[in-house]
Amino acid sequence: MTHEPLLGENENFRAPAASAAAVRMRRHRERRRDGLRCMTIELRETEIAALAGRGLLRNETRNDWRAVKKAFYDFLDSTLGCDPMT
Repeated sequence: MTHEPLLGENENFRAPAASAAAVRMRRHRERRRDGLRCMTIELRETEIAALAGRGLLRNETRNDWRAVKKAFYDFLDSTLGCDPMT
């Protein structure tokens, strides 16, 4: 048995893609709702070395910005006593 496709069932239908600006704004609002603020910071090589010295960062990942970011977040969480899940 066949039927007429309902609105949204058409295989050729595609919702318009969100613009890059709309995506950025949506992410910004989500972070704000979650109590987060986005900041750009600069870390000295000595500060990155200190993260490695504290065991928060492996020496082989000290040039990986994602690993450095995670190590820095771990440092802040442990130092400030913040629960990252709240």
